[in-house]
Amino acid sequence: MARPARRKGWTRAARGVLVLGVLMTAMGLSIIIACFINDRTIEESRGEAVAEVVDTSLTRTAVRFNTDEGRVYIPPNGVLYPTDLQTGQLVRVEFDSRNPDLVRVAGRNATLSFLPVGSVLAVLWAVLLPLYWLFRRNATR
Repeated sequence: MARPARRKGWTRAARGVLVLGVLMTAMGLSIIIACFINDRTIEESRGEAVAEVVDTSLTRTAVRFNTDEGRVYIPPNGVLYPTDLQTGQLVRVEFDSRNPDLVRVAGRNATLSFLPVGSVLAVLWAVLLPLYWLFRRNATR
């Protein structure tokens, strides 16, 4: 009686691995889609400015710039696509003039999200597929 229960456990574990992989893949694709939506929103009402990089950290890069109305603005969520920015650097930015919280480095766009998201998903599936295979193999024994 213990053998069918054990098989059932391995089968559930294998399904769980696949469900985790599908959910993580959906999250990664959602990030890419969100980047394209943000870019489209900026393009619809684009403002441009020169910004100073105020702070860089692992989670965000803060910039300070003047909006078209002359207001000094520091977006609370930082700037999109901040690769290789350093504190004190001046950089051209594009922002949504209706919502200056949405700001990106000029000349950069959502295509930059493909490499990090794709890399994470490749590593994820490189780990999950052997686990799935191992669990399925144990379920059939």
